[in-house]
Amino acid sequence: MKLTVIGTGYVGLVSGTCFAEMGNKVTCVDIDQDKIEKLKKGIIPIYEPGLEPMVLRNIENKTLFFDSELANHLDDSDMAFIAVGTPMGEDGSADLKYVLAVATEIGKTITKPIIVVDKSTVPVGTADKVRETISKELKKRNLEIEFSVVSNPEFLKEGDAISDFMKPDRVVIGSDDVSTTEKMRALYAPFFRSSMDRLITMDVRSAEMTKYVANAMLATKISFMNEVANICELVGADVNKVRIGIGSDSRIGYSFIYPGSGYGGSCFPKDVKALQRTAEENGYIPKLIKAVEDVNNEQKLVIAKKVIDRFGENLSNFTFSVWGLAFKPETDDMREAPAIYIIKELAKRGAKINAYDPKAMQEAKEFYLKNIDGVSYFDSKYETLKDSDAMILLTEWKEFRSPDFDEIKKLLKAPIIFDGRNQYNHAKLIESGFEYFQIGKK
Repeated sequence: MKLTVIGTGYVGLVSGTCFAEMGNKVTCVDIDQDKIEKLKKGIIPIYEPGLEPMVLRNIENKTLFFDSELANHLDDSDMAFIAVGTPMGEDGSADLKYVLAVATEIGKTITKPIIVVDKSTVPVGTADKVRETISKELKKRNLEIEFSVVSNPEFLKEGDAISDFMKPDRVVIGSDDVSTTEKMRALYAPFFRSSMDRLITMDVRSAEMTKYVANAMLATKISFMNEVANICELVGADVNKVRIGIGSDSRIGYSFIYPGSGYGGSCFPKDVKALQRTAEENGYIPKLIKAVEDVNNEQKLVIAKKVIDRFGENLSNFTFSVWGLAFKPETDDMREAPAIYIIKELAKRGAKINAYDPKAMQEAKEFYLKNIDGVSYFDSKYETLKDSDAMILLTEWKEFRSPDFDEIKKLLKAPIIFDGRNQYNHAKLIESGFEYFQIGKK
């Protein structure tokens, strides 16, 4: 098929590249001309394992193209995927200005039937707004052109997005038109070689709702376990053992019940807030969903509070080594990362921060920690430790899983570790002479 993907952010670039990998002819469009020129040369604006070689391969195979002009491609496309950002507005709702701007452009441009696919994460009712916007522009042109609007939410995990797209555990298609649904099935058929059972069709509004509910459910598990961790500390229980005890129940499972410093990233914070706002706009107060967000906001400061309890309110004479800045491993994404909040909390008390992350340091320098005084960046995890008063682990990158604790002990002023991911063996570190602080265990 011939596809146009509008937006070359995380979702658009991964989706377009994976569609091209299956032999479709895909053009990714973005108004950012500098980004487009870099993509044409194979320069990828995000870090995602496996994405760069796939982009380069499909550019060479002439199945993947990049352009800044949408009007050049719609007449030659069977489908147009809207994959632009939906940032959180001031009131917590999803801001649809970019989605509707694309819909306006589609309405001004198309001259033949087309399927318009909402790939962006959008609130319930967005497909109707996209349809109305396109129809309005067609009416201005005195044209009657058949088109359909489909909801096809993405379920990509940053750090494993290529695998998620190429071997999906499910694909959700929301469509009110039988013919359109069958065309979407045909597009996704190559991704389900053995069975199409995991391709789920439903009405448009249910598909739009599915995306938000999926992320809110996962966020709920995280916040629930973090709240349990805080209770465990108070009563003298070990949340690491509690997690094993409850995770063995097949109805609960082990996914997303690891205690930590809270969730971040581009999806969970924004989508939980947007679902809450959607409920409120319809006259319902979502108490549980609001609590999920409240717990997460407080959890991001738990490690900072432990540091302050140990070293005092005035941190002007202390330096802390921070391992990990991204909100999760295998990505350079720092959106809503706990590291931002923890570092700011320590820095405002005068602390100096020695930071290292395998991929996210440029993001930190240029955006998220740009105006924070006292933050220095290092090329390796061990370099951060010299003359530091304690180490703080915030992202569970593989290279942090089994460090040389003798080296850590030698480089730190005192052997103190604050573990925001409960990654190390408590008993062994205490036995080795460390002060070791976890979440959910005294």
